[in-house]
Amino acid sequence: MRLRHIEVFQAIRQTGSVSAAAQLLHVSQPAVSKVLQHAEQRLGFALFLRVRGKLQPTPEALLLEREVNKVTESLQGVQRLAESLRREPGHRLRIGSTPALALSLMPPVISEWTRRYPDISCELVSAHSRELIQNLLMRELDVALTFKLPDHPGLKAQALAHGVLVALAPRGFWPDETEGVPLALDELADAPLIGLSSADPLFAHLDSYLKTIDPPPRISIAVQTYSLARAMVESGAGLTVIDPFTALGASRASTLIRPLSPALPITLYALTRADEAPAHMLEGLLQLFAERASEQLQRLAGG
Repeated sequence: MRLRHIEVFQAIRQTGSVSAAAQLLHVSQPAVSKVLQHAEQRLGFALFLRVRGKLQPTPEALLLEREVNKVTESLQGVQRLAESLRREPGHRLRIGSTPALALSLMPPVISEWTRRYPDISCELVSAHSRELIQNLLMRELDVALTFKLPDHPGLKAQALAHGVLVALAPRGFWPDETEGVPLALDELADAPLIGLSSADPLFAHLDSYLKTIDPPPRISIAVQTYSLARAMVESGAGLTVIDPFTALGASRASTLIRPLSPALPITLYALTRADEAPAHMLEGLLQLFAERASEQLQRLAGG
């Protein structure tokens, strides 16, 4: 199938008729009919059958549609890349981060950054690490903040801050005087733990840590983001192990934070593309992120 065939095929699938597809594509109805007929001749089978006044896809068309959608997604990627390449360098800084950092670290940093440089505009994106890496490679982002060190030759990572995972629990779960006191591994035995999704970059590290506990924690709730884990703790659903930036955003009146012992270290990385110079003023922005991250971690250490 040619690209024009695919365009007409998807327009008919979306609208259910040749006339509506023609309106969607801003062409004449005979033009759509001609392209459809040509596609079916080249394929050697019908793509649509008329059922009660509407065009319904044939079984062959439904099977073909899976591959057609892949082609469409690839074309959209090409279009996004072309748009990114047209952008004026330095005119807009496109910053991505994981959800945890987008809620805890990014707001104060970007607020200060825009006050310092009012002529620089920012576009902020929150996504999981895997999507951030893809967006960087597609040049849809200039920098991404994540806890995951990427294994890709097209990206480079700069460590901004080092911390440790912490346990966050509702007040009353442990005595108040234990706040800030390292939590021994066996204290998590049989505890009602709010778990992390297997897609989380720290999941494997944490999972191997928890498997050494006997009996293991009871995980009846698993979440996709640290911020949701924090919210579940604040609601009294159990305790969790999350990054320190998210934990510091919890209500101190209703929650209690303790580092783990032995410690589970984490690193905050800034990811950029390896094949090009950093975007305008990016170095200064990353320095600001590093400073604010260190300040937050010092707050945690100071209780």
